[in-house]
Amino acid sequence: MAYEHEKNVAIAALKAAARLCEQVRHDRGPDAMTKADHSPVTVADFGAQAVICRAIAATFRNDPVVGEEDAALLQKPAMAERLAQVTRYVEMVDPTATPEQVAAWINRGDGQPSDRFWTLDPIDGTKGYVRGDQYAIALALIEGGQVVLGLMACPALPVDPQQPEGDRGVLFLATRGEGAQAMALANEHPHPIHVNASGQPLRLIESVEVDHGDHSRQAAIAQSLGMVEEPIRMDSQAKYGAVARGDADLYLRLPQPASSDRRENIWDHAAGAIVIEEAGGRVSDLFGQPLEFSHGSKLSQNQGIVASNGHIHDRVLAAIRDR
Repeated sequence: MAYEHEKNVAIAALKAAARLCEQVRHDRGPDAMTKADHSPVTVADFGAQAVICRAIAATFRNDPVVGEEDAALLQKPAMAERLAQVTRYVEMVDPTATPEQVAAWINRGDGQPSDRFWTLDPIDGTKGYVRGDQYAIALALIEGGQVVLGLMACPALPVDPQQPEGDRGVLFLATRGEGAQAMALANEHPHPIHVNASGQPLRLIESVEVDHGDHSRQAAIAQSLGMVEEPIRMDSQAKYGAVARGDADLYLRLPQPASSDRRENIWDHAAGAIVIEEAGGRVSDLFGQPLEFSHGSKLSQNQGIVASNGHIHDRVLAAIRDR
């Protein structure tokens, strides 16, 4: 099995990060801070990045990590208590952790892309996390510009989509050429997952946030494909997991006209993309081009995201061209 050691380390790290994030929710609720780019960040974002970067540094010390967060905000004198809070949660994983170590682990996410590197979003969907909705802890290994391993921990996602009020917490994982799997975060029993192969389009899934895509255009495309049900609205890369296990058939993220020059961050899509592809689906930009992960921290060569069960992908691309 390829990348077995990397996979085992990543599974353990994501499970630890998921426990940390859920403990923050249970203890105090996610009290969001505002970063320089005006986006929210929480104690849990920082704690999860510290835990995962710590695991990678301990085992794959030469591997850079390209992550969403850094510790600049926490290292300001006025934020000393916040850093102390993060440290107390990281102590759940490493009781000897110090504020200085925690900041250093977080800052390990400042790495640069290379021939082999990891990309990490410690909480993808921070607004969803703050609301008490869906979020994902997403980690991917990229070699030679190709995603070779991807994992997503989705602590709020129902284990059984047919029982939405049942047990929650799913971990998705995929290794290039070996298929996709899912497991409950509470156990060690992964099972294969596959996209919907019935040939009948079921449902569109899209972001909750209106500025993450052109919802009206996406609705028109879904309708042209015969998707008559209301779209599922979900935060984070959990949407990729939903398509990969057949809960939905199509995830669209088409830029609004005013933001057509916007390019996506690699950590927002790398793990989810390989999970769908290895589950039998297809992921591209709105022009049908594969996502390019070899051009820095942005998908600078791609515009928009189209992730589908594969069977309808060409029809989706044709509908996009027509609108």
